[in-house]
Amino acid sequence: MSALVQARQRVPVWALAAVGAVAWLVAWFVTLPLANWAAFEALGLERGSHIGDALAFFLLDVPKVLLLLTGIVTLVSFLRSFVSPERVRRALVGRGALSGTVAAAGFGIVTPFCSCSAVPLFIGFVEAGVPLGVTFAFLVSSPMVNEVALVLLWGLFGPGVALAYMAAGLSVAVVSGLVIGRLGLERYVEDYVWQIHAGDSVLDIRPTFDDRVRDAWRSTVEILRKVWPFVVAGIAVGALIHGFVPTDLVVSLGGRDNPLAVPAVVVLGVPLYSNAAGMIPIVEALLGKGLPLGSALAFMMAVTALSIPELVILRRVMKPRLIALFVGVVATGILLVGYGFNLFLS
Repeated sequence: MSALVQARQRVPVWALAAVGAVAWLVAWFVTLPLANWAAFEALGLERGSHIGDALAFFLLDVPKVLLLLTGIVTLVSFLRSFVSPERVRRALVGRGALSGTVAAAGFGIVTPFCSCSAVPLFIGFVEAGVPLGVTFAFLVSSPMVNEVALVLLWGLFGPGVALAYMAAGLSVAVVSGLVIGRLGLERYVEDYVWQIHAGDSVLDIRPTFDDRVRDAWRSTVEILRKVWPFVVAGIAVGALIHGFVPTDLVVSLGGRDNPLAVPAVVVLGVPLYSNAAGMIPIVEALLGKGLPLGSALAFMMAVTALSIPELVILRRVMKPRLIALFVGVVATGILLVGYGFNLFLS
């Protein structure tokens, strides 16, 4: 055993990281064919059937989401080790509440993060002394609005829709951050997050590359160990909706004749999980079936900014009352956007 440990210690960390990255890519690309094979070949379920589509969705999304969690949380934790808390403090805290919140929301547009990265980002912002409202503005805008989604929206629906969606997403993020920031809710952040802040603030250690990689991996393993059962449960709910709730029902619930159309599609969107770019084809299909633009974009915002996996992950750093308030404020913003688009742009 000691010889094996010594052999492992002689392997460069960068080589282990490279092997892990290749393994991640292989697993990512085989997930879809394996899920379809398991559902429709191994189990013999019929393509297009409710149970077949639901099970294929579940078998695809469980490894996909866990792979996203593993890859993105590791990458975010690694990159976060290079970011000086003082630099973040100067960039955001020094701007004041309004300008800092707007800057954080704008920063969320050009970052590659999705809701999977919520925990390391939240802790990183707290470590930097960023106010809670500013942190929330970033957490809302980063998954909801990103450059990939904007390019796709521009190509499919034109610049008007893309720019309107960006303005709406930024508005929801900024208003959410300002409201939460003014309520003084720091006591509803989990205690261990502040302890991390206090501990790191007194250390001035420059870790090596190997230390950064090892620490990032340890952080990822700890987060996955705590949240994977809840993520799987959330995906199971999403699979049931995916397989057994027909698109026509979504359209009928979200149509112009239903005064509760926007709340209905928001409720349907929350159990699902996707990033903004992944929602574009679904939004296009729903619009093609007659769903108003506001309802379609509200559905997209609900899936990306209020997904069950994100809320489960955020539970590791926030107490239930803060999560409930976060959901309420963001949902209110999404509802206003949906009704506004339906009224003026549909």
